[in-house]
Amino acid sequence: MTTLQNKIDFAVILRVKNANPNGDPLNGNRPRTDYSNFGEMTDVSIKRKIRDRLLERWVADGKNDDGNMIFVQSDDRKVDEAKSLRARAEAVLGNKLGSDETAKLACEKWFDVRAFGQLFALKSNKKAGKKKDDGSDDEGDTGVSIGIRGPVTVQSAFSVEPIDITSTQITKSVSGEGDGTKRGSDTMGMKHRVDQGVYVFCGSMNPQLAERTSFSDADAEAIKQVLPKLLENDESSARPAGSMEVLKVIWWKHNCKSGQHSSAKVHRTLTVNPDGSYALADLENLVPEEINGF
Repeated sequence: MTTLQNKIDFAVILRVKNANPNGDPLNGNRPRTDYSNFGEMTDVSIKRKIRDRLLERWVADGKNDDGNMIFVQSDDRKVDEAKSLRARAEAVLGNKLGSDETAKLACEKWFDVRAFGQLFALKSNKKAGKKKDDGSDDEGDTGVSIGIRGPVTVQSAFSVEPIDITSTQITKSVSGEGDGTKRGSDTMGMKHRVDQGVYVFCGSMNPQLAERTSFSDADAEAIKQVLPKLLENDESSARPAGSMEVLKVIWWKHNCKSGQHSSAKVHRTLTVNPDGSYALADLENLVPEEINGF
């Protein structure tokens, strides 16, 4: 299978209504905002959703051992018995983990490693504290540290205009602690939501880096297929069904590996309005594909 032959840029427009798209655990799980009060969704949360949709696709295809398994699986969605990334890596790579073949084998096996890259930073299983004959510490095998740089990059999503956040005090019907004779402090809580907002994020696929991980045109097509459904099967109490939706996916496929234009210039051609409508400026010899959300 040939690696990615054409540079690709993409953008996704999504709408949020009465939902918390990405809570900040250091701020009481309030929706993330920048210092200008524009809403934010981190690239990490977006890649988590892409991984989840790709994992669902792999399961729906019958879990074929075709290199489309996902390495970084969330605990509530995992499809194997691995309790950690190390356990998953050892189960698949065996004694090859840590060898010169680690990067190659990992890219062959796991879609997200091939796409986003991965750092295999795993501690040694050997016991610490061993002494040399001269009484000094024997560092020995400190573990595995292998970095893989992926060709697919995703930026954080930001709202088109500043957002309004509503915070609601909630009361649980039962106490989580104590003997139940009186309500404890744990029965009180807070929920936060973005009243409404339109968010946009951009991304790119680099053919030069794709050669290192064997990321293919078929892999790019798989991501293209899941982006319109990015927010499906992602419901929770903070994000009720229907409260978030992908409005549009804009897909620019260049005619060469280096691309006719820089990614920054391509992304700037997209102007999104607060109501979710948008406009695209023309670029020479580069016509975007406009895909409706699911």
